[in-house]
Amino acid sequence: MKKLAVLISLFAASGILAASPAEQQLSESIKAPNLSVVHLWAPWCSNCQAELKSGGWLKTVKANPQVKFYFVSVWNGGEDGRAMLTKYELANQPNVMILADPGPRSGADKIKRFLDMPLSWIPTTWVYKGGDLRYALNYGEVRFDVLQQFFADSSSEWSHKGETN
Repeated sequence: MKKLAVLISLFAASGILAASPAEQQLSESIKAPNLSVVHLWAPWCSNCQAELKSGGWLKTVKANPQVKFYFVSVWNGGEDGRAMLTKYELANQPNVMILADPGPRSGADKIKRFLDMPLSWIPTTWVYKGGDLRYALNYGEVRFDVLQQFFADSSSEWSHKGETN
């Protein structure tokens, strides 16, 4: 059994195992020229619940109709958490897509990478533009004012041309 687990780990690390359907869909979606937010969460997670209860996600989604938000339930046995997102009025927003990773919640088979990024904690939130990762919040609840600043920064042109030391 231990040898099988080692082989599975080697295949996963080498990319031989196929990405989950959610990863396959997102790997194309995040290449869009506009901003995309990938939010990894689970309905049983108290930190994820706190973010939803604060109303920050709903306010942010509504304030940014040009941004596509992907709520991906992970470590949740393949369930997408739609009931909880419906409760907090996110499920029917036109710029929200709800996905689920099929993996188990715990144990050796629990996913540790998603979109080729490490996943060790939820909630985790990533901001992409044109397929490029702009910001990664890999540990804990989002401060929505900071997330809004990330959107502004990701949409602006950064340049230090003409600056002197």
